[in-house]
Amino acid sequence: MPEAAKWYVVHTYSGYENKVAKNIEKVVENRKIHELIQEVRVPTEKVIEITETRDKKTGETKSVEREVERKTFPGYVLIKMVVTDDTWYIVRNTRGCTGFVGPASAPTPLTEEEIKRTFGIDVSSKVEINFNVGDRVQISGTAMDGSVGIVQSINLDDRTVDLLVSMFGRETPTTLPISQVVSVD
Repeated sequence: MPEAAKWYVVHTYSGYENKVAKNIEKVVENRKIHELIQEVRVPTEKVIEITETRDKKTGETKSVEREVERKTFPGYVLIKMVVTDDTWYIVRNTRGCTGFVGPASAPTPLTEEEIKRTFGIDVSSKVEINFNVGDRVQISGTAMDGSVGIVQSINLDDRTVDLLVSMFGRETPTTLPISQVVSVD
């Protein structure tokens, strides 16, 4: 199973953030490596900019408001990717990119909490399941591989499912990650 993509920060020359992001996206598109480099973002925020202008004829001063998108971290680009020799080379050798943020320019992944707190990006993936409470499911990827159980409850926040599994003639409650449970149809 391939490694899960993580978020990394790349340092760029000032003013090159959008060029770096677009160039990386172009390489991803050309090489068809969407599963390795999944997302490229330049952190921005919308702000109201107020400027005062003076009418040349009347000398009257007016305030003009306009919404502007401003980079929240100039010189940085966020990339959600799986680090391989190839993806590291692509990012590192993109024109305008000076390297990954981390010790000795080694790619250091950010935690979901850091991404959410610092950049305001909710990176928690949505969980899709194909079973409900009361359904029969099969366990996979554990010591109980192949056992069948009845779903008692589903906790999407913790990504767990409570099952009632028949073991040695007794009904035994157990909690497993959702990823280790498959619907039996």
